[in-house]
Amino acid sequence: MFILFNGLELEVGMKGMKDTIDLLASVGASSIRSWRGTSASKTVTHPPKNLILFDQEACPDCRFVREALTELNLNAMIAPCPEGGESIKKLKQESGSAELPRLFDPNTDENILGRDNIIRYLYKEYRGSIMPSRLENKLLNNLASKLSSTVRLNAGKHYIPAKAAKQPLTLYSFESSPYSRIVRERLCELELPYLLINLGKQQWSDMGPAKLRFTLKPYRPIENTKRAAFFKKHGNVQVPFLIDPNTGEELFESLDIVKYLDKTYKK
Repeated sequence: MFILFNGLELEVGMKGMKDTIDLLASVGASSIRSWRGTSASKTVTHPPKNLILFDQEACPDCRFVREALTELNLNAMIAPCPEGGESIKKLKQESGSAELPRLFDPNTDENILGRDNIIRYLYKEYRGSIMPSRLENKLLNNLASKLSSTVRLNAGKHYIPAKAAKQPLTLYSFESSPYSRIVRERLCELELPYLLINLGKQQWSDMGPAKLRFTLKPYRPIENTKRAAFFKKHGNVQVPFLIDPNTGEELFESLDIVKYLDKTYKK
């Protein structure tokens, strides 16, 4: 009994260590990208229909588009396209190309292929400006994004056999969030479509962990924003937050969410 008990303790300890290393690697990925995809516009033109992004979490080019979506404070329906999954095969059959990222905007009927084209379109259409240099197709930018994927061991790249969800899930996130990244990777691997609601940080007092803001005053998000609506409902603004309309589950905490996704959808 004593040996078995110690063995169980060791197993639990190893699992905790693995989770910690995984989180540190995710923090490293955000640091390599200089935490781009953290700040969001204070104002935004919300289109009546959700953008649709064909995306792969480990794809270096896709990362730039997701950073732009956070910075522009735009939501998007994510159609995950992991290698070996059905979505990328269907995309190739219907469009003749499996190249990612691809954006469809039902508000303008624009179907746009390629990172640079997508980002230019988003900034022109929804901010009336040009692509910022921090997202341009430059050597150091590209190397940093590729290194971020390498640090994550390309998590979110390959398909894991899973049951399909009848309705898309909803994930509150922002691109640089290390905790949210872990959830997005699993959603992509399981090929589960989801509505990405970006809750990027809009002011200095938004910065820092949800329970330790960089302010001595009571935390208050900017009024009439997505963060304000979230704060009113939950008493804080914390990501990731997952809603699964197929089961009625609503969860915080990345490890709990990943465990739930595996239990519910993984074959």
